[in-house]
Amino acid sequence: MRIALFWLIALLALPWPAVASCETGPATQRPVAVYVVPQLPPSVLYARWSPLLAQVGRKTGQCFELHIAASIPEFERALLKGTPDLAFINPYHAVMVRRRQGYIPLLMDSQERLSGILTVAADSPIQDVAALDGQTVVFPAPNAFAASLLIRAHLARRGIRIEPQYVQTHASVYRAVALGEVIAGGGVNNTLQREEPALRNRLRVLYETPSYAPHPLVAHPRIPAALRESVLSAFINIASTDNGRQLLNQVQLPVPVRSNYDRDYAPLERLGLERFVVLDER
Repeated sequence: MRIALFWLIALLALPWPAVASCETGPATQRPVAVYVVPQLPPSVLYARWSPLLAQVGRKTGQCFELHIAASIPEFERALLKGTPDLAFINPYHAVMVRRRQGYIPLLMDSQERLSGILTVAADSPIQDVAALDGQTVVFPAPNAFAASLLIRAHLARRGIRIEPQYVQTHASVYRAVALGEVIAGGGVNNTLQREEPALRNRLRVLYETPSYAPHPLVAHPRIPAALRESVLSAFINIASTDNGRQLLNQVQLPVPVRSNYDRDYAPLERLGLERFVVLDER
């Protein structure tokens, strides 16, 4: 099934920098490359992350350079090669890059856990996921954890066969479903909650998975421990002000706390999601 998504094309056509140069730290200092999983259009991610990293830079005296990948597969290629110094990633990415590059979780949100959701139009007659058997269902990307991997695994366990189609971002999924271009789409609880009420009112959650630890900010092991601790302290300190909390809420980190791989992400290794992972490592 072909998906028009004219609005997505318009969003992606807006001018936005693939790399945001830093404004803090000594001019001779090597910038710390920060990559963010592109769940939303690049222009939106840039607008939300750039002012937050500017504050982190002022508090640490370090130069942070924000990199925005055009797609999740492109982001994953950089991540699996170990290109980012710091990266905001989905929970299963934490498993993948721990094995491949040894990335270390630094922090995550303590307020809300992550669950996968299947959305349908608010007026859809579908009341059970069994009705999706044989249908096209849209997802952000093959390896989006809760929005794709987890949901596809749950459907497969129930013997429900679907035709997955990938539309790059969570925003794309929600709008495709709301516009009636597809019967259902995968997302996550916290990205749907951050959409405009007008859009949320046009959608209904058909199915929700169990919840797991949310997206972590991770560091490549080449980043010195002192800098990792400085970044962690900066995020927690920023959360102590009203403006800081607003910035953090926009990037799904409203109440940041220290994260721990063994406690928070090692349990995902037991979910058996490997057979649903699709890698493009060109």
